[in-house]
Amino acid sequence: MRAAFVDRYGPPERITITETPPPEPRKGEALVRVEAAAVTAGDARMRAGRFPKGFGALARLGIGLRGPRARTLGGTLSGRVEKVAPDVTRLAPGDQVAGMTGARMGSHAEYVAVPAAALVYKPTEVSHADAAAVLFGGTTALHFLRDRAEVAPGDTVLVNGASGAVGTSAVQLARHFGAKVTAVTSARNRSLVADLGAGRVIDYAETPVARLEERFDIVFDAVGNITRAEGLRLLNPSGSLILAVAGLLDTVLARGPVLAGPAPERAEDFAFLLELAASGDLDPVAEVVGGLEALREAHRRIDTGRKVGNLVIAPGMDGTP
Repeated sequence: MRAAFVDRYGPPERITITETPPPEPRKGEALVRVEAAAVTAGDARMRAGRFPKGFGALARLGIGLRGPRARTLGGTLSGRVEKVAPDVTRLAPGDQVAGMTGARMGSHAEYVAVPAAALVYKPTEVSHADAAAVLFGGTTALHFLRDRAEVAPGDTVLVNGASGAVGTSAVQLARHFGAKVTAVTSARNRSLVADLGAGRVIDYAETPVARLEERFDIVFDAVGNITRAEGLRLLNPSGSLILAVAGLLDTVLARGPVLAGPAPERAEDFAFLLELAASGDLDPVAEVVGGLEALREAHRRIDTGRKVGNLVIAPGMDGTP
């Protein structure tokens, strides 16, 4: 099979496409032919060895000193089950599935072995590209909004960085749960986030978040450029500040109204998000950029900090579009 490898931290040019034997599913695993995989900010950080402030040394100890130990990146996928381990009875060859691979990564390849418990059935109404796209940002936004901040109908929610993978999901999920959403993004993405459900859109170039005078029940920073002090100033007395891209200090000090830390990868959340996508209540905002050969360009776009929505590759594609 063909797979993308990153042998050392560095620029997108460190990504190479290599022929390698497909993995064999071990106990509890299914071998999945990858029809689509998201290319995320997390992938770009791992490729570059670029981690949130304060996490550099710790991350390299856990992930790899000179390059990622999981040399094939990619943490979300949608595809078809090719083979299952003898102890797996819930899935069978031919099943259409989607899921996440956790720290093992590996979805930027034509085949990947995934724990069966981390896979859910893909609704027929959802394309493989949309299924792969919705999971990364969707699980983060769902965890913080529903489970941590306990967003409720009528709440006022500010989403900073509303046009990225996490931000587009946060806008839509907040709206789905009955909140009133104010979105912060660039002027060129105003129409997009308004169509996703933001009642008000702020151009950060005209009105920086630090200058806002309003107060919100939830402030969701999806990009990491709101300081803890700025975020707390924007909260109502019983509000919640979500720092989805927090540095080490803010993560350690996260308590009370400040919410930070990793989002869990749970199959029940995957299924929930896919059902919302199937019903039309959640737009994955997906763009298929090509096959494995398109990975370098996808990483370059992410590195600009101006990626919109979710970039997706289709490993079976020949060449780029």
